[in-house]
Amino acid sequence: MFPKNAWYVACTPDEIDGKPLGRKVCNEAMVIYRGPEGQVAALEDFCPHRGAPLSLGRCVNGKLVCGYHGLEMGCDGKTVAMPGQRVRGFPAIRTYPAVERHGFIWVWPGDAAKADPAQIHHLHWAENPEWAYGGGLYHIHCDYRLMIDNLMDLTHETYVHANSIGQKEIDEAAPTTKSEGDEVVTSRFMQGIIAPPFWQMALRGNGLPDDQPVDRWQICRFSPPSHVMIEVGVALAGHGGYEAPADKKASSIVVDFITPETETSIWYFWGMARHFKPEDAALTASIREGQGKIFSEDLEMLERQQKNLLAHPERNLLKLNIDAGGVQSRRVLERLLAAEQAAE
Repeated sequence: MFPKNAWYVACTPDEIDGKPLGRKVCNEAMVIYRGPEGQVAALEDFCPHRGAPLSLGRCVNGKLVCGYHGLEMGCDGKTVAMPGQRVRGFPAIRTYPAVERHGFIWVWPGDAAKADPAQIHHLHWAENPEWAYGGGLYHIHCDYRLMIDNLMDLTHETYVHANSIGQKEIDEAAPTTKSEGDEVVTSRFMQGIIAPPFWQMALRGNGLPDDQPVDRWQICRFSPPSHVMIEVGVALAGHGGYEAPADKKASSIVVDFITPETETSIWYFWGMARHFKPEDAALTASIREGQGKIFSEDLEMLERQQKNLLAHPERNLLKLNIDAGGVQSRRVLERLLAAEQAAE
């Protein structure tokens, strides 16, 4: 159902600040923590002594100590010590490749021998001081592919997000979709419109008037296993739209890392990388608050949609031209899953 030989965002560094974190990724129960010298590590969340979750333990001098009887684990999955016991002969538990990069902790839930850190999704904005980022995490009870569908068809903004980023012009501007290898790109451009409330706030944040016509763009990029980066923005009309100079627009990248927990639940890491006034911490906080409210508006819709689909598995759903981005993204996933299963 989901590729396992891939890098997924498992958590953010603050979630393992001084303590282990238990998190299920692609049905793999993991404990994630910092080992010696702060290196991130991910193990099976299962103490080899009595099967207790290691995530209920604590970190002591780079060792993971089980919270049940004090068994110490090494980052290699081998037992290290236990008060009054000889445990070095215990079989090792499973380890998962883990890498800290771009402000996230990435894990590989599949065949560890195939894990190549060079394949981790590159985030150019994370290494550029001209950009600022703010984001958060939601736990949602839905199939990860439903969230991909949601993000690759932004027509829903008119209805789900009517008071923030939605406007009727989205419905009136036909999207175009194309595939580039494993990447799927859906684009929509709107000219000479009035910015919706969220983008009016962003224009003010960049020192621009919020009551003049603007050109707006949405460019959604899906890349496997489940990442969607959306270039969004508005520019004062008549200055080139997407290509407008920085002092005439407010532009950002909506960051969406969708990590499957199970077949019907996800960890959704959301955020916005902003390419204007990166030093303005108050603006970052304001945008994060606004984005958090926008994304929270999707939660009930997706969870109720999932319940309907589970209750009526026999029903065939309509596919319209606006669904092309999600449909093509699913085809990429189906191809990768077939290749992964064939190699087993």
